[in-house]
Amino acid sequence: MSLNLIEIAKEFPDKPGIYIFKDETERPIYVGKASRLSHRIRSYFGAESERIGSKNQRIRASAFDLDYIVTTTEAEALILENTLIKKHMPRFNVRLKDGKTYPYLKIDIKSDWPRISITRNIQKDGSRYFGPYFSASSLRKTMDLLNKLFPYRSCAKTITGTDPKPCLDFHINRCLGPCIGAVDSDAYQEVIKQVIGFLEGKHTDIIKNIKENMVVASRQKNYERAAILRDQIIAIEKVTQGQVAVSNKNLDEDVICLARKSDEAWAEVFFIRGGKLTGRTNFLLEGVSGEEDSDVLAGFLKQFYSGSIVIPSRIITETPVADSEAIMDWLKSKKGEGLIKLIVPKRGPEKKLIKLVSENAHAGLEAFHLKTLAAEDGRKIAMQEIMEELDLPHIPQRIECYDISNTQGSDSVGSMVVFENGKPKKSHYRRFKIKTVEGPNDFASLQEVIKRRFVSSGLIGSAVEDIDDNLSTKGILLKDARSKAKYQNMAVKKDISFNTKPDLILIDGGKGQLSAVAEIMRVDLGLYNIPIASIAKKREEIFIPDSSESIMLPRNSVGLYLIQQLRDEAHRFAITFHRKLRDNRTFISELDLIPGIGPQKKKSLLNYFGSLKNIKKASLNDLVKVPGINARLALIIREYV
Repeated sequence: MSLNLIEIAKEFPDKPGIYIFKDETERPIYVGKASRLSHRIRSYFGAESERIGSKNQRIRASAFDLDYIVTTTEAEALILENTLIKKHMPRFNVRLKDGKTYPYLKIDIKSDWPRISITRNIQKDGSRYFGPYFSASSLRKTMDLLNKLFPYRSCAKTITGTDPKPCLDFHINRCLGPCIGAVDSDAYQEVIKQVIGFLEGKHTDIIKNIKENMVVASRQKNYERAAILRDQIIAIEKVTQGQVAVSNKNLDEDVICLARKSDEAWAEVFFIRGGKLTGRTNFLLEGVSGEEDSDVLAGFLKQFYSGSIVIPSRIITETPVADSEAIMDWLKSKKGEGLIKLIVPKRGPEKKLIKLVSENAHAGLEAFHLKTLAAEDGRKIAMQEIMEELDLPHIPQRIECYDISNTQGSDSVGSMVVFENGKPKKSHYRRFKIKTVEGPNDFASLQEVIKRRFVSSGLIGSAVEDIDDNLSTKGILLKDARSKAKYQNMAVKKDISFNTKPDLILIDGGKGQLSAVAEIMRVDLGLYNIPIASIAKKREEIFIPDSSESIMLPRNSVGLYLIQQLRDEAHRFAITFHRKLRDNRTFISELDLIPGIGPQKKKSLLNYFGSLKNIKKASLNDLVKVPGINARLALIIREYV
């Protein structure tokens, strides 16, 4: 146990907030919430924490530093905790394995002619949002269904009502034709209300309303309109018949169950709206080892609902949820109205529903592991094929692939991507600005990259190089020369990627590129014991040193597929870095034309906006927020850009 951590813990205040365990690079490895920080932190250093294999013990063993942030309330601490977990993905926290932002359906109800669109960015703009949806494709299917049932506009044009003719959607009854003035805003808004009601599960009310409109149209002898409404009712009834009634209560509920195995958990979510099952989704969680089910559920709920503004009145779970009171208060504040209950049913229909969702959770986790196992078997076969075809001494557990990217020789960069056991290891990726080569010379550029990669390793000695190029990869900002020198010393000692010996070096290119790399590795670096190969894109030929004949793997070979993955990933990583440098150079050169903008102000603008495109969009108020930019300079910048 670190005495330093114990001393730091003694200084924790008796107030609500979050505490953060950090590793030697100051990266958070665990973020926790507490109603009383001083009380909570003691649990990490008491007798119970000494239990072998306990999570607290593992956290302490990995921690080099301890910090805290005080909040006004426990609810604020909960929000901050979740924000930091999503940002840093600490390895000891329960976290959604897929950290992507899920799509939502957006209806801009404040517009006179609302549109329905897909978004991943929820804003407090008065719009209605529905979701999240598990994938964009499932959301598009939902939107296609909605447009078949309700004739709202799918275009993005400005509605004036004076267009000379409508689009095809009007003729096939998928749009009311506001563009040609065929419908007024009130009638169109009624259709949008029906869409919202349908998404909220109020199908009976919608059908009742459409039937009333159908009767009115029939009495007015508008039989064509009545027939359209009749077909709409039939379509809605047909869709809703497929939705299973799971409750005789007209309630909105989410039912959530977990299935666990090792350090992973599968969260299955059933969405019930108006007593009917309207959809389901699932998520894989990591970092659950050593956690109680109640803590895993709490971690999941905080992350799942943090990005959602669609929160049901009841959340049903198989087991109790840790911090349930704080979570309910937080959900109530997000929902804005009505009560929210966390329910653990003991009997009755809800208990049967829990059983159904639990069975789906266990089946989902099992299917995932079977799929993963099949993928792992495929990767093993691929690495076995590569070993045999390239005559390697053993299975290439670690493969490094290199590529060069430039535009007619300018802004030349190199990339190094790493696959271990057939999977990308992105934390080991590295990128290089080409420093010694003038013009478009891929051979010499590759030689520079390879030399810098191995000279900066412990494999043939050590040297302090490439620190600047890799700082952004590590997300570290160095403020002065002293901290930079400290980091340089640490990087040489601890750059695991450079200090790990590859089983195969793969080059994106043909014989020329391979020969250039072989020369620098063998002649200059004396590295004869690391196999090298290259892949030429035109015919997907693979070349190895000392062989005039290329190797042609079958087109359906899993070994070839893995090599192609490596090559494509190296190309993507290189070209992304190249574009960033090129855009920054263009950005700075255009700023050079603006009077009063020197090197320091250019740097400030670059740090603040990131691109010239963002500066062009910036308002005067945005520009004056940049350090060193006053109102006069902001006006000049606006004129020039």
